[in-house]
Amino acid sequence: MRSDRGTNFVGGDRQLKELHELLKTQLLERKIADFCQVRGIDWKFNPAKAPHQGGLWEAGVKSVKHHLNRTLKEAYLTYEEMNTLLVQIEAILNSRPLCQQSDDPCDYQALSPAHFLIGRELTAVAEPLYGGVRENTLTRYQIVQKRKQDFWRRWSRDYVTELQKRGKWDKAPAMIRIGMLVMLKEDNTPPQTWRLGRIVDTHPGGDGVVRVVTVRTSNGATFSRPTTQIAILPIQDNEEEKD
Repeated sequence: MRSDRGTNFVGGDRQLKELHELLKTQLLERKIADFCQVRGIDWKFNPAKAPHQGGLWEAGVKSVKHHLNRTLKEAYLTYEEMNTLLVQIEAILNSRPLCQQSDDPCDYQALSPAHFLIGRELTAVAEPLYGGVRENTLTRYQIVQKRKQDFWRRWSRDYVTELQKRGKWDKAPAMIRIGMLVMLKEDNTPPQTWRLGRIVDTHPGGDGVVRVVTVRTSNGATFSRPTTQIAILPIQDNEEEKD
């Protein structure tokens, strides 16, 4: 595990080491001992004052802080309202697609952080969109939901754009091919809603560069999209071919 030197992380490292020593010294059943004693956790800390060495996770933290600050603005929320908003934002972050689950062309699911936390994708309660509604006409609960939707709109657009940048600069245009799982760039989607599809056909131009693809979604709908409106999810083949 890698992290910065936050006090909660340092304390967690200490407690895990104490737990590891406890498991080694107390008498436990054979199966528990065989499973736990060989699994010490090696926690590596970044140097102090060097958040830039955190790579993608620090960039993600920076992005969340950036959009959360602009979403809250000068809002006055109670402790319960702020806690509700932060928990819902946490769910948004943990719902983001990371990579495809398999190479099966009929599989339209992507792995997300939630799969590693609870074993499945996260779901959200359907809510009306409050984007064009004045806040003085909303209840306190609706105001919290409006803030969540504002954060989702800003952050999800930034996340998809970041995936597109990686695809543009790290991968050659010829890497776009049939069978890839892609994220579709959509406007006005509800929070935690990521529209995914498989590329079923490519349409290269006269110079051989693919700028238009045909995508099929999980409900069977098929349509054409320019490559500027999709983001390719990272797959193992891409990394191997890049090397």
